[in-house]
Amino acid sequence: MPNASNTPNKSPVDELAKSYEPAPIEAYWGPEWEKRGIADATLDEDKGDFSIQLPPPNVTGTLHMGHAFNQTIMDGLVRHARMSGKNTLWVPGTDHAGIATQIVVERQLDAQKVSRHDLGREKFLEKVWEWKESSGSTITRQIRRLGASIDWAKEYFTMDSKMSKAVVEVFVRLYEQGLIYRGKRLVNWDPVLGTAVSDLEVVSEEEDGSMWHIRYPLSDGSGQLIVATTRPETLLGDVAVMVNPNDERYQHLIGKWVSLPLCARDIPIIADDYVDLNFGTGVVKVTPAHDFNDYAVGQRHQLPLINILTLDAKINENAPAEYQGLDRFAARKQIVADLDQAGLLEKVQPHKLMVPRGDRTQTIIEPMLTDQWFVAVSKPSPDNQYQPGSSVAGAALAAVTNGDIKLVPENWISTYTQWLENIQDWCISRQLWWGHQIPAWYGDNGQIFVARSESEAKVQAVAAGYSGALSRDADVLDTWFSSALVPFSSLGWPEKTPALEHFLPSSVLVTGFDIIFFWVARMVMMTCHFTGKVPFHTVYVHGLVRDAEGQKMSKSKGNTLDPIDLIDGIELDALVSKRTTGLMNPKQAESISKRTRKEFPEGISAFGTDALRFTFASLASLGRNINFDQKRCEGYRNFCNKLWNATRFVLMNCPGNLEENGFAPCDDQCGPDGYLDFSPADKWIVSLLQRTEAEVEKGFQNYRFDNIANSIYQFVWDEYCDWYLELAKVQLQNGTPAQQRATRRTLLRVLETILRLAHPLIPFITETLWQTVAPMTGKALEQQAKQTIALQAYPIAQPEKIDALSEAWLNQIKAIVDACRNLRGEMQVSPAQKVPLWICGPEAFLKQATPYLLALAKLSEVKIYQDEASMEKDAAGAPMALVGELKLLLKIEVDVGAERIRLGKEIDRLANEIQKARSKLSNESFVARAPEEVVAQEKQRLTGFEQNHEKLVAQLERLK
Repeated sequence: MPNASNTPNKSPVDELAKSYEPAPIEAYWGPEWEKRGIADATLDEDKGDFSIQLPPPNVTGTLHMGHAFNQTIMDGLVRHARMSGKNTLWVPGTDHAGIATQIVVERQLDAQKVSRHDLGREKFLEKVWEWKESSGSTITRQIRRLGASIDWAKEYFTMDSKMSKAVVEVFVRLYEQGLIYRGKRLVNWDPVLGTAVSDLEVVSEEEDGSMWHIRYPLSDGSGQLIVATTRPETLLGDVAVMVNPNDERYQHLIGKWVSLPLCARDIPIIADDYVDLNFGTGVVKVTPAHDFNDYAVGQRHQLPLINILTLDAKINENAPAEYQGLDRFAARKQIVADLDQAGLLEKVQPHKLMVPRGDRTQTIIEPMLTDQWFVAVSKPSPDNQYQPGSSVAGAALAAVTNGDIKLVPENWISTYTQWLENIQDWCISRQLWWGHQIPAWYGDNGQIFVARSESEAKVQAVAAGYSGALSRDADVLDTWFSSALVPFSSLGWPEKTPALEHFLPSSVLVTGFDIIFFWVARMVMMTCHFTGKVPFHTVYVHGLVRDAEGQKMSKSKGNTLDPIDLIDGIELDALVSKRTTGLMNPKQAESISKRTRKEFPEGISAFGTDALRFTFASLASLGRNINFDQKRCEGYRNFCNKLWNATRFVLMNCPGNLEENGFAPCDDQCGPDGYLDFSPADKWIVSLLQRTEAEVEKGFQNYRFDNIANSIYQFVWDEYCDWYLELAKVQLQNGTPAQQRATRRTLLRVLETILRLAHPLIPFITETLWQTVAPMTGKALEQQAKQTIALQAYPIAQPEKIDALSEAWLNQIKAIVDACRNLRGEMQVSPAQKVPLWICGPEAFLKQATPYLLALAKLSEVKIYQDEASMEKDAAGAPMALVGELKLLLKIEVDVGAERIRLGKEIDRLANEIQKARSKLSNESFVARAPEEVVAQEKQRLTGFEQNHEKLVAQLERLK
C-alpha cells in the first residue's frame, strides 16, 4: 500500500467522488488508521478483554489466498470486539522459518559459487540476517493491504532477543524437569537438506512404483519364504522377517531362521500382530532403522538396529562391500539385478504407493536413525502448572475434554484427542544453522551441560568436576518449538506483564485444520505446562481455499490466485508470466498459459480489498473448504458500488441542517402533528434493521461469517436500497414537513448504522462513507483520533423497535407492486409506460398505499373499489391478479387469447396446490401428530387457494 506521504493531501472524504474507486480510499485509510492508533491495545480494568494471535507467517513468505482468508476472519473479529468496547489486542509476528529461510539464502550463495561451509556459521548467519532485514517484511506490508487492524507496535520476530530468551528458558526448564532428553531415534530425514524434518514438511502423494517379491531361503535348507517390498535396497538392514501369529501357513516356522539374501548373515522369523493376514504373501521384512512401523516392531521384540545409509543417502559400511558408496537408488538397481542373477527374485509387479517427499526439496524422505533432542510429551511431571502430575500431552488433552478450550466446529475435537492419545515424543532438533541454537554444551568426555548461557554451562561443568573445553551443540530447534510458545512469549513471559494478565488466554485462534497437530496442540501443551492457563478459549478451524472447481491451488496446476492481483488487478500477459515463470516443463507451461488465457481473457479486474474481504466472508461456512470464484468478487464489488451510490443519494436528499435532517431535540414534538412523523415505511426499515443486527451478532458469536455477510448483503441490497430508498423518494416528494424530516432522519440513521454494522467486513468503504454521513446525524467528530468508524460503538439490536404491524403493512405493499410488475411483464407492457391500476380492498390501507404504488409500480392512477362486481364490470377483460384478499386489475388493452392462457396456467397451479393441501389434511397421521396451529394453518391455506381458484375461474368464464 502506498505510504500516506504518497497520497494526495486531500482525503477521499473531503468530497465524495461520483463513482466508487477503491484504490485511493485504501491508499489513504491504511496509513491513516495506523497514524490514529486505532489498533493500539488498551488495558482498561473496567472493560472486557479480547485478544488474538496472528499465526506468524514465514519471514520468507508472500501473501497467499489462505493468508488473506484467515486474516479477513481475524480482522472481522478484532474490529467487532473493538467496536463492542473491549480492550483489544491483535498480536503480530513473523516466524524465522528455519528451513525455508536457510534455503533462500543458500540459493543466493549458490549463484555466487559459494557455499555456507565456505563462509562458516557466523558469516553465514550474518548473510541471513542481512537478507531478513532487506526482504523479510514483504508479507507484513501485504497484510496491511488487507486492512488488518493490528497493533504493529507489538510485532515480534521469533528470533528477536525477547523471544529467544523465552525459548532458551523453556528448553532449560524442560531439561531440568526431565522432559527433554537426547537419544538415537528414527526421524524423517531429508538427504538434500541434511536435517530431520517434521511430518508437516513431508508431502506424501501416490506414485507409480514396483513391488519386488524376493525369496528368503530358510537357513536349514527346508524351503523359502516370499517377501514383498517396495524398497529392496533396505533388505541390507533387515534384522528379521515376521508373520502373523494366527497365520496357519507359517506357525510351524516361527522361531526358525532365514538366510538374508546378498548378505552373509541369518535373521529370525518372528510373530507379530502388525502383519496383515490378507495382504501380499503374509510375510514382512523387518528393517527397524529404516521404517517407522518396523522400528516399533523392533522395540517390542528387542531387535538390533542396523543403519545402512549415510546422511546423504548413500550405502554405508554396514552393508556388503560391493554396495558401499552407492546412492540409494543406484544400490536398488544393483541389488535387484544381483537378486535376479542369484535366482532370488520371484517377480516384479507394478504397484501404486504413497511416496513421502520433502516439501522444500522434493527429494524422497528417508526414515533415519540419528541422535536428536526430544520432548518427552507423555511423561508425568509434577511441574505441570495446569495439571500437576500430568504429562505435557495429558494436560493439553484435558484442556479440551474439560471444556477450557472449545473447537469450532466440534468435529475437530475427535481428531485432536485421537492425536494426543497416540502421540510420540517430539523431535525438536534440526541439523541447520539458522534458528535457535540448542543451549547445550559438551565436554571432551561426553558430558552434557544444558544452560541459559555458556558462562552458566561452565559453572555447571566446574561443579561436576570438569575443567576442560566446552563445545556447543551445533543443532538448532525445530521452528515449531519456538512457535509453540508465542501465546505467552509474545506477551512478555517469563516476566509477569500486564499484557499477560489481560490477554492470556487469548479469545480465539483462527487457523486451518492442517496445523492442528503441529502448532495448535503444541501451543496448548507448552502454554498449559508453563503458565497454568490455556493459550486460547476457542479455536476456529477453517478449511482450505481452493479454486472455483474445488481443486487445490498449486503452481504445477497453474490455478493459483494472488490476493494482491484480485485487489489491484493484473493484465493477462502479466498473469500468464506469473503462473508459468519457474516451470521446468515447457509442455506444462504451455498448458497453463492456454488455461489462463481461456479463464481470464481480459486479465483480472481490480476488485479492491473490501470486495475481496466480503467474498471471503460470504464463503466462510463452518467445516468446509472454500471454493473461490472471482465472479463472486464481481458481485461484491457491485455491492460496494451499490452502497456508495445509495450514500450519495441520501446525501443529496438530506442537504439541510440537523434540524431539517430530523436530528434536533425532539422532546414531545414527535407525532403526526409534531416535529417528526414516522411512516409505516420508516418503522418497517428500522424494524428490519433490528432483526439484521441480531442475526449479525449471532453470526459473530457462532463464527458464521457467511451468515453475517449474507444478512448484511440482503438487508442493504434487497431492503434498504431496492425498497426503502424508493419509498423515501415518495415521502420526500409528497410528505408533510414532519414526514420529510422523519424520512431524512431514517435514511441517515439507518445508513449510519449499516456502515458500522458492515465495517468489520468492509472497513475501507464504510470508513470513507461514514465520515460523510456521521456529521449529518449529529455525531460530534471533534477529536482527530476519534474521527473514525473503527472506534464507534457496534450496533446492538433493540427488540422494542421491532414493529410487526409495519412489517405486515410493507409486505402488503411489496406484494401489490410485485403483482403489478408480474402482470406488466406477462402482458409485455413497457416498463416506461404508465398504466392505471384498479384495485378492490380496504379503503384506508389503499389510500395510504396509493402514492407508493404510483411510483413503484409505474402507475398512472390507482382507482379503489369496495365492490368486486363493479370493478370487473368497469374493466372487463383486463389482466387480473390476486394478492391475499385484494383483487388487482391493470386497465390496459389486452390480447384476450393470451390472457386466457395466462389465467389457465394460474388456475392449474392453484388446482395443484388445492390437491396437495387436501391430500395432507386427509392424512389421518398428519392431522393426529401435527401441532394444532400447523393443521389450522394448512386449512387456512386450502381455503385461500379455493377462493382464489373460484375467482380466477369466474374471470376466465367472463373472457369466454
